[in-house]
Amino acid sequence: MAINSRKWLSIPLLATFLAFFLSMPSIALAAPLKLYPAVQIANSVSNVITDYPDWSGLDLTPMERQQLQGMMQRRNQDVAAILNLSQRQELQHQLHSGHNFHQALQALNLQPEQENLIQAIEQLTSLKIKAALARYALIH
Repeated sequence: MAINSRKWLSIPLLATFLAFFLSMPSIALAAPLKLYPAVQIANSVSNVITDYPDWSGLDLTPMERQQLQGMMQRRNQDVAAILNLSQRQELQHQLHSGHNFHQALQALNLQPEQENLIQAIEQLTSLKIKAALARYALIH
C-alpha cells in the first residue's frame, strides 16, 4: 500500500513541475552562453569592447529607455573604478574631444589585468542589455 501511495504522489508532483517550467517563457527563450577560449579573452584592447544590441530604433517606453541607460551608466562607473587617475583624465579628454566610449578606451594604455576586467564588465553589460531587451519583447 505504501508503494502505491508514493506512485500516486509522484505523478501530481511531476505534473506540477512540468506546468511550472512550461509557464515560464524566459526559460524557454533563453539563449545558450557562448563560451570564449582563454586566448580570445586575453587579446589586445581592440577586442575588449563587445557589441551591444542596437536599441536605438526600438519602440521602448521612457521607463525602458531609462533602465537601459542606467545599465550603460553602471558600466561607465565600473570601468572608471578600474582606471587610475591619469587614465580617467585621459578618458575624459578623449570623450570631450569627440571620441565615443569605445574609441576613448582604445586610446588608453591599459594593463592586461585592466583589459580583462573591462572585458568582463562589457560582457556582463551586454548580457544585461540583451536580457532586458528580450524581457521587453515579451511584454510588448
